[in-house]
Parts: sequence; C-alpha cells; structure tokens
Amino acid sequence: MLPRYLLLLLGVQLVVMALLYHEGYRRRVAYFLGIFYKGGTPAGLGGPHGAAHNASLPGDVYANLSLIARSPLRPEELPYCPETSPFLAGPIRVSFPPGLTLEQIMRKNPYVTPGGRYQPPDCDPLHRTAVIIPHRNREQHLRYLLYFLHPFLQRQQLSYGIYIIHQAGNYTFNRAKLLNVGFKEAMKDEDWDCMFFHDVDLIPEDDRNLYTCDRFPKHASVAMDKFGYKLPYKTYFGGVSALPTHKWPHLRAQSLNNQLLCPIPEVAAFLASVTNSLDSPPPQSLPI
Repeated sequence: MLPRYLLLLLGVQLVVMALLYHEGYRRRVAYFLGIFYKGGTPAGLGGPHGAAHNASLPGDVYANLSLIARSPLRPEELPYCPETSPFLAGPIRVSFPPGLTLEQIMRKNPYVTPGGRYQPPDCDPLHRTAVIIPHRNREQHLRYLLYFLHPFLQRQQLSYGIYIIHQAGNYTFNRAKLLNVGFKEAMKDEDWDCMFFHDVDLIPEDDRNLYTCDRFPKHASVAMDKFGYKLPYKTYFGGVSALPTHKWPHLRAQSLNNQLLCPIPEVAAFLASVTNSLDSPPPQSLPI
C-alpha cells in the first residue's frame, strides 16, 4: 500500500512541476538566463508565447513579426491594441548583418510605408510616437539603427514615424537644432502624442523599453554599453529621450525654440525644471 501512495505523491509532484515550468517558472528561468546570454533568451525557452510562436532565432529582433497579419476588418472597425503587446520578447540579440542595404531593410518590414511610417494592420494603436534622428555622414550607423528600430517599434504595436534630420555642409554638427527642426516637421505631419529624440548610434537591447510617453519627460537610454550600463553623470539626458506633446500644448506652437537651440546640459536643465514643477517624480525606464 505504501509504495502506491509514494507513486501517487510522486505523480502529483511531477504534474505541479510541469505546470510551474510551463507558466511563470518558465519565464523567470528565461529572464534569469537571459542575463548571461547578452543576445537574448537561450534556445528552447522562447518569449512570452513560447518557442512555438517565435518565428526566428531566440533574441532575434524580427521574432514574432511573421504573426502580424492584415485584418479583414475596415480600419474603423479594428479593436484597440492591447495595453501590453503580445509580441514583446524581452532582451534582443544585437548583431550587425554584413553588407546591409536599405532595400534589405524594406523587404524585412513590408508594413512600413514610404516616409518611415507604420500603423499596426490588425488593431487600433494606443500610442503615436515620432522618432527624431539627427544625422550627418553616418550612413552605416543609420542602416543598422533602422534595421533594429523598425521591428522593435512594431513589436510594441505603436503607430510611429521615423524622421531622419540631415545636416548638410561642413559646419559644426548642431544636434540640438536638428532636433528642433525634427520636432516642427513631425508635428506638421501628424498630431503625435510622443516625441523620441534618438542618437543614430544607439541600438535598443530590450523591447520592454517602451517608446511611449507618460506624463513626464523620459530618459530612455539610462544604461548604455559604452558607459558600462551606467549613467556617465547624474544629470545626463542624452542618447535617447522622450517628450510627451499632449501635456504641454505650448510645445506645439513654440517647438522648444529657445531650449533646443541651447547646449544639451541646458536642455537637461529645462526638462528637469518642467518635471520638478509637477507633483510627482518621473517614472523609471528600462535600460536601452
């Protein structure tokens, strides 16, 4: 009789362990091991949907994009996108394809329309984000950024537009002025609710670092590899930062004319003064 009870107890334990592995435990193990696998989640553990839903290699930024399909519904009949995208997978493996061309990037992103615009084909997005990238003589960096940034944003189910603001001539590169121009031009196109200012040489490493805005200005590149994944100094606001446009109507008219023409430390001071004037601290963002 005793061996029978022992076998029954062992069977129950195995069932419980299997259920834990299949649900939360599986994700915790994947996240923990992802720390040691810089490129992404180890093989066999998969993302939020499991390996069966992952259309590419683990950690591949193009994973799960094959699941996106155009809905037969008319645009006005589409349901709202969920608050948390089902396509998020966490850490991204960053590796640079040799000989990458813009044509290859276009083929890998069939739902991106001319002008770098994207609208989820299967749901009505909750967020509209414009990404402003100041640029001059960084074509290779730009290609790599676009290769990663387009699928990164699509996995977040955003309506987005990417604006490359190029400075011609041999004058000193004026990043702040280019951001100012990008802000003005982007707001002419659409009533964006979020504006991301993005350096051309920064690749996001985790798709849970959402390119959306909250109530406050947000620094999205709080951890970069070149700084040992730490801020170089406390008030650093460069790299990738975000401004919510809908909470500051005066930004639409003035487009930060006086502030963004100033050096970056003064921009950081301006944003800090805006944030400090509100009634609670800004939210934290995940590392880039």
